Amino acid sequence: MENTFLKTPIGFLKGVGPQRADMLKKELGITCYHDLLRHYPFRYIDRTKFYKLNEIDAELPFIQIIVRLKTVEVLGEKATKRLVAQAVDDTGNIELVWFQSIKWIEKSLQPNSLYIIFGKVSFFNGKKQMTHPELELYLPNNLNYGNLTLQPVYSSTEKLKVFGLDTKGIQKIIATLIPQCLAQIEDSLPAYIISKYQLLTSATAIKNIHFPSDADILKHSTKTLKFEELFFIQLKLLRSKLLRTQKFKGNVFDKVGDKFNFFYKNLLPFKLTEAQKRVIKEIRNDTQKGIQMNRLVQGDVGSGKTVVALMIMLLAIDNGYQACLMAPTEILANQHYLSLKALLKDNFLNIALLTGSVKKKDRRIIHEQLASGTLHILIGTHALIEDPVLFKNLGLAVIDEQHRFGVEQRAKLWKKNTIPPHVLVMTATPIPRTLAMTLYGDLDVSVIDELPAGRKPIQTLHLYESNRLRMFGLMRQEIAKGRQVYIVYPLIKESATLDLKNLLDGTDVIASEFPLPQYKISIVHGQMKANEKEFEMQRFVKGETQIMVATTVIEVGVNVPNATVMVIENAERFGLAQLHQLRGRVGRGADSSYCVLMSGNKLSKDGRTRLQTMVRTQDGFEISEIDLQLRGPGNIEGKEQSGVLDLKIADLALDQQILLEARKTVIQLFEDDPELGKPENTMLKNFFVTTKIGITLDKIS
Repeated sequence: MENTFLKTPIGFLKGVGPQRADMLKKELGITCYHDLLRHYPFRYIDRTKFYKLNEIDAELPFIQIIVRLKTVEVLGEKATKRLVAQAVDDTGNIELVWFQSIKWIEKSLQPNSLYIIFGKVSFFNGKKQMTHPELELYLPNNLNYGNLTLQPVYSSTEKLKVFGLDTKGIQKIIATLIPQCLAQIEDSLPAYIISKYQLLTSATAIKNIHFPSDADILKHSTKTLKFEELFFIQLKLLRSKLLRTQKFKGNVFDKVGDKFNFFYKNLLPFKLTEAQKRVIKEIRNDTQKGIQMNRLVQGDVGSGKTVVALMIMLLAIDNGYQACLMAPTEILANQHYLSLKALLKDNFLNIALLTGSVKKKDRRIIHEQLASGTLHILIGTHALIEDPVLFKNLGLAVIDEQHRFGVEQRAKLWKKNTIPPHVLVMTATPIPRTLAMTLYGDLDVSVIDELPAGRKPIQTLHLYESNRLRMFGLMRQEIAKGRQVYIVYPLIKESATLDLKNLLDGTDVIASEFPLPQYKISIVHGQMKANEKEFEMQRFVKGETQIMVATTVIEVGVNVPNATVMVIENAERFGLAQLHQLRGRVGRGADSSYCVLMSGNKLSKDGRTRLQTMVRTQDGFEISEIDLQLRGPGNIEGKEQSGVLDLKIADLALDQQILLEARKTVIQLFEDDPELGKPENTMLKNFFVTTKIGITLDKIS
């Protein structure tokens, strides 16, 4: 593993100093030599090729040319003063312009000499022009002329640029560091893995990721560092899974009892799909092994995850345990509570709801019933993990939309019982395979990939502003049938910086188009108090209002089978996963349903791709893969997961094959040497000890 030299504070590096060190820490999180080495270029400028002037067009990136300077002159006065040089090659001419350091540059230029020019070409009044280019004299006898390499480009910030740490400045300090530290960089991977996958040594890969001599070595270095990064993510996740199966006992649910059977035979409102049956069987097998279950259930919107979770709760209760369900918002917790009460009918089980809005007197009753064991199922928000909440015997914890909870929050829930409860994680956000392997690689995964019989596909339309009357017509048509409509806005009120539709203005427009007393409107947004939101929600649920005007607070947890139209304003500004979730609020009954994506006339390439994808498919897993490619993993799963997905070089949208290789290698490693006791795996065993991840290997051997 790396020695102490690479932990040297960055301020000690020549050319950095205290002020720059402070800015590097604040802006990029770079505190030591190791961090700077791992600040990889995000692209490269190809300076291995020279272009002729007649080959240039405005779409080209930064390029190199060899030209002869013809004339050099200073034009304009004061604010318009500039240095202009005319240059030619045998195919055309170009104008070079400088607005700064005019005197110094003018003195250094030699008319009629050949120069290597590097920069970005633009066109001004039909003429080729390059502003503030880099240049050096071209000496044909000098074989090292020009910067004939792939030049790294680094991410920086405006604040860093003030301190001279733009991409060039960062390149300079990395170039200073690399010769000092190459001998100090030890390989992170065992020699047999490096050999098997024909990887480079860590030192060679680091040197050539920053300053590659050619495209082949850059490709090889990139593969090495990506494999290394993904390997250690999988090593942590799969070691955690192995420790759990070895060390954490689990309650055994060995019987299917009266409550499960009564619900299945008498109360289940529809026939289970084959996918639901398969997932229940997988969970049932887990709960009979005597080890703690940690299983992720993925299912598209409306696939029936809640019924599966309820049936496993009944299994826990039949075996003498309590169950809980934790949701990220009060709206979703309320929805789960109402759904489970409706499914179980009255007096079948004792179910309670615990959120921040529950009164102190009611909380006390819940706490007493939990402690005595008379409360079977507790549903709530993060209020479930508060210290006063003590179960008599918690056997199953269901966590909905787990990525919205932090690791520490989940861990508190697991500590509510002497033997950790079985954990069932549910998500209605389909997760791409690569993301699932990195976010949830320590969990077993089940997929409900089948919708209940009788569900009709939702018709999805993309309409521009000019088609707004068509949208109003569809709303009137459905309301006339007794149906209800959602309209979702990206903003609550008008923004000075964003030209987007907003809820307050939109409500006025809707009220004028759909006047009282024939049409009634509910309004729900994030700045309302919880009881106000709940009141408006219930008016809509009961059918007292025909139109719900809302922000994305209704993205999850709202179940109104009578609602058949979802209108999304400025749909191009939403992510694909969010659009898919919003669309899933309709299509929950037997009637035909519609999702209308309203957009402006000007769409970005990504915006157009998102809307076209929504119109073309309702497959949540296909949508999630496209969303990953467009937005990246961090944006899909939220900041809570940044510790897992703090990727420096790997790209989950592009590097699926490398991830699969890394995961396969780790699986084989633990099959062959579960305790990492073999001499060739000593560095991997030390990795856990030095990084203090979870339970160290020393403690379990």
